[in-house]
Amino acid sequence: MKVVHVIEALGGGVYTYFKDLSYFFGDSGKAQGIETYIIYSGNRKEIDPGKIKEAFSPNVTLIEIPMKKEISPLDDIKGTFKLYKALKKLNPDVIHLHSSKAGVLGRIAHFFLFNKKKLFYTPHGYYFLRTDISKTKQTIYRLIEKYSQVIFGGTTIACGDTEYYIAKSMGKAALIRNGIIVPESNVYKAPTTGTRLKVGIIGRITCAKAPTMFNEIALKFPDFDFIWIGDGEMRNVLTATNISITGWFHEASKVSQYLDTLDIYLQTSLWEGLPIAVLEAMALQKPVVATNVIGNKDIVIHNKTGFLFDSVSELDDYFETLNDEATRRSFGINGYERCKAVFNIDTNFKELAALYLQ
Repeated sequence: MKVVHVIEALGGGVYTYFKDLSYFFGDSGKAQGIETYIIYSGNRKEIDPGKIKEAFSPNVTLIEIPMKKEISPLDDIKGTFKLYKALKKLNPDVIHLHSSKAGVLGRIAHFFLFNKKKLFYTPHGYYFLRTDISKTKQTIYRLIEKYSQVIFGGTTIACGDTEYYIAKSMGKAALIRNGIIVPESNVYKAPTTGTRLKVGIIGRITCAKAPTMFNEIALKFPDFDFIWIGDGEMRNVLTATNISITGWFHEASKVSQYLDTLDIYLQTSLWEGLPIAVLEAMALQKPVVATNVIGNKDIVIHNKTGFLFDSVSELDDYFETLNDEATRRSFGINGYERCKAVFNIDTNFKELAALYLQ
C-alpha cells in the first residue's frame, strides 16, 4: 500500500511528529506493506531546510512543494496544481493531509484525480480555535473546515480528545492521539543544584505560546529561574531579568538536554492541537503547569500530573505546592506512566497503520 502525507506546517511539534512517523513507517517490521511518501513545505524558521532529509528516515520518500501558511490566491493555485501533479504521478492508495492549509489544498487536488483515494485529514489544532483572530474569521474558517469535508469527503483523524469531539460534529472522524517515543524506564532525578527552581517552555516565541503571559509569570515569581527553549519574532516581550532564551536548536538532543534541567514545565499556550512538547516533558518526569485550553487539558490531569490554570493568579498555590520535591517527583512519575499508557507513539502509529489498511 502506498500512503502519501501532505504537510505545510513542518515545524515545532508537527516536525517531531513527522520525523517519528518517518522512522515508524520506514521500518517494514512495524508497518508491513506500507510505502510512505511525505510532501512538505520547508519554510518554517525553526527548522533547517537543508537538514530535513538528514533527520528523516531514509526509507521514506520526501518531496518538497512550496506552500504558504497565509492565504495567497495565486500561490495557493500554484501549490494546488503542483500537489495534483505529484499525487497523479505517485498514484497512492491513501492520502493523509495534515494541518489546515494542506487540508484545503490537498482536498482540492484530490478532487481532480481520476481515481479517488482513501482520504484522511488531521487538523493538528483547528485554525478557527485561534484567539488572535476576529470572531468573523473564526466563523469563516470553521465553515471552510466543515464544508471542505462535506464537499470533498474523507475522514478526520483527530490528534486529541477535544479535537475529536469537534471533528465528530463536522463529519466522519476517528481518534488517534499524538504520541512520542517513551523510554522503557526513566529514573527520576532532581535537576536543581541550587535553591532556585527552574521553570521552562519549548516552542516558537509567538502569540500562540503567549510570551507576554510567560513574562508576567516570571515577574510574579522572581525567586524562580525561567527559560524559553526556542526563539521567535516576539522575543522582545520577554523582558524579565530571570528569563533566559536559548535560541533555536536544530538538534533534538540539545533541546532534550535543556528540557531535562527543568524542575517544572510551563505551557502558556493560548490554543493547541495536542502539544508534543508537553508529552516530552512528562516522559522526562516533569510536572506540567499549563493553560486550561484544548490540547493541554487533553494531556494534563489536574492535581495528578500537574496543574491546569485559567488565570495567572492561580499559580501562587500551584507553584507553592510544586516547591516540594516529593510532590514534583510524584507528579512526574504519574505523568510518565500516563505517557506510556496513552501517548506511546508505537501503539498509536500501529492504530494509524490499521486505519489505512481497513
